[in-house]
Amino acid sequence: MSNVNMPITIGRRKVLGGAAAVAGAAALAACGSDDNTDSASTTTADADSSGAESSGDGGLLPDAASIAVGGGVVMEAVKTVVTHPADGEYKAFSAVCTHKGCTVSDVTDNEIICPCHGSKFSAEDGSVIEGPATEPLASRPISVADGKVTLG
Repeated sequence: MSNVNMPITIGRRKVLGGAAAVAGAAALAACGSDDNTDSASTTTADADSSGAESSGDGGLLPDAASIAVGGGVVMEAVKTVVTHPADGEYKAFSAVCTHKGCTVSDVTDNEIICPCHGSKFSAEDGSVIEGPATEPLASRPISVADGKVTLG
């Protein structure tokens, strides 16, 4: 005979342990970060960006004219931020903050800003303007020809 109709007894400790596990998983999920940031002065390059073309390394590169003076574009696919500190001048830096490794999110008034802890870097040379970061952003080679920005 089968034990289909046998009552199942579960101890209070198992029920409470299961509830604690579910609550812990929910708490961890709530602690996750939402990397969506919006800014009027910075564009995050993605597959739908107009005025961008694909580079050989999978990143999307903006047209030079699409970057406002004093602003920049964060290219998350290649972890690079392209800045336009002055007329006719373009710079590129690692988009990875030297403090805790977050991706920078904004370039405003010639300052590259990390959203995690508020570090600010110069859009001109990547140097630290305001901590907690103590090391500058690494410079990346860049060229602009025929209005197109290219890395390397």
